Amino acid sequence: MSMPCEVAVKSVVPAIRAGLAKELVQTHKLKQIDIASLLGITQTAVSKYTRDVRGRVVQIENVEEVQQMITRTAMMLVNGGVSRRQLVIRFCEICRLVRQKGLMCELCKRSNPSIDIYQCLICKKPDDSSKCIFDS
Repeated sequence: MSMPCEVAVKSVVPAIRAGLAKELVQTHKLKQIDIASLLGITQTAVSKYTRDVRGRVVQIENVEEVQQMITRTAMMLVNGGVSRRQLVIRFCEICRLVRQKGLMCELCKRSNPSIDIYQCLICKKPDDSSKCIFDS
């Protein structure tokens, strides 16, 4: 049985990286090597993200709220106003939004066919100040 965070790490996190890489290339005209440095990944990974070779398991590019968060995060990165800790928090916030919108449900179902995605509310739990669902 895979936990939702395990599914997210394989699907949502790469999708977020892909979104950020594309935003940084297209809007901010950064070089792949500079993007790699900002995101803490390799230039090869940036290349794969921007060419849609990686980060395509979860479709987030047409979700306006997610795209707004990616755009704001890219701007923060370009302006140098984000620490490693803040970047991690931004990734978690974007991931939480993707999960709340049910964009990962089918992937959870594939990893554990016994899940009833219509009854599961683990990821759709409203945000309550980043409190872990296991602390409830």
